Amino acid sequence: MIHAKNLHKYYDKLHVLKGVDLHIEKGEIVSIVGASGAGKTTLLQILGTLDKPSLENETVLKINNEDILKMNDKSLSKFRNQQLGFIFQFHQLLPEFTALENVCIPAFIAGKPKSETETEAKRLLDYLGLSHRINHKPGELSGGEQQRVAVARSLINKPAVIFADEPSGNLDTASAENLHQLFFKLRDELGQTFVIVTHNEELANMADRKLIMSDGLIP
Repeated sequence: MIHAKNLHKYYDKLHVLKGVDLHIEKGEIVSIVGASGAGKTTLLQILGTLDKPSLENETVLKINNEDILKMNDKSLSKFRNQQLGFIFQFHQLLPEFTALENVCIPAFIAGKPKSETETEAKRLLDYLGLSHRINHKPGELSGGEQQRVAVARSLINKPAVIFADEPSGNLDTASAENLHQLFFKLRDELGQTFVIVTHNEELANMADRKLIMSDGLIP
């Protein structure tokens, strides 16, 4: 599902990623842990096509058999919208829109019909226990509810891979545990691949594999 080889990233003279090699199978849940500054979020952003690696000899990044490094910006944006989902520590919901509208946005960007999109969004929100909150705006939802709306939004286009950056870092213990269990339920029922950057040891240890980053590398 994800094949990365010799990933480097420089910010001016700062060498953040120093030749990361990575292979993640379809349907696998992989956690990435390590000290602050190890390069975890930078790696996740590059794997998620939100940033580009600094090209070196033999640098490779393929996702779902697509060669990411050969795509132009337009193709990459379309691929990201249709194939990848994102969950962040801070849910990034738009405050002026309802839960339903927030979930629909990626599908509208993809040009999907309104009625079909709203039906799927309602199904996802119901699946996540939020059918009674679909017309509420983010400010009227609890932190756990906001994060579940963000999960529904990440799923609306049926992505192959979901990238999560500290997804439970802003939640209380009970909400965090519920979210962690949800990831595994989604994988088992929908077959998605998850790549999760986290400082939460419980979540990291639940994953199929735990990768430890240190000084820009995964040893």
